[in-house]
Amino acid sequence: MATFREMRVHEIVEDSSLSTEQKIAELRDIETEARGLQRAASESPMSDDDGWQDELRQVRFALEKLGAKEPMKGAATL
Repeated sequence: MATFREMRVHEIVEDSSLSTEQKIAELRDIETEARGLQRAASESPMSDDDGWQDELRQVRFALEKLGAKEPMKGAATL
């Protein structure tokens, strides 16, 4: 079963009213949120199979499909 975030990623990619740049910007917002949730999960006693990694993978796959360049990484990124 797809999560809300995964469905939203699909909607963004398929939305013909958005430019590629707009799609990438919206996906970056979702990626940031998913990365934050993944970081929080890694710092708490949550289950190893919490699903955050799969959601982050879906966002990154969609960004790659749109030809987005990988952002600069800093010390605080996962």
